[in-house]
Amino acid sequence: MTEKVNHALAEIGAVSGLCNIFVTHTTAAVIVSENWDPDVTTDMLAQLERIVPRENGYRHGEGNSQAHILSVMLSTSINIPMRQGKLALGKWQGVMLVELDGPRERKIIVSVATTSPVKQGRR
Repeated sequence: MTEKVNHALAEIGAVSGLCNIFVTHTTAAVIVSENWDPDVTTDMLAQLERIVPRENGYRHGEGNSQAHILSVMLSTSINIPMRQGKLALGKWQGVMLVELDGPRERKIIVSVATTSPVKQGRR
């Protein structure tokens, strides 16, 4: 998602500030993690499954309680500083949408609290 968010920031026209990335769903999350080695994601998902098993006698009738619990644990939004019109991430970091009950179509909202004027001609 990192490039998509940076593209949205370019469209907004903000140069520096704080970017909020929010997923509008209760069975998904937004995180920053290592974005180079796919084994990190595999390891993370395996550990989350151990912490919150898919089947655990949950009462929720839709059968996706695990997704709701993990969404709360991981969070539906993150704040990341931005500099020179892009997310100020570390070398190995990337923004990721964590799909916990899908695949499904998801909506992401990107907003900016800017510390600099927006470039002329942009909204």
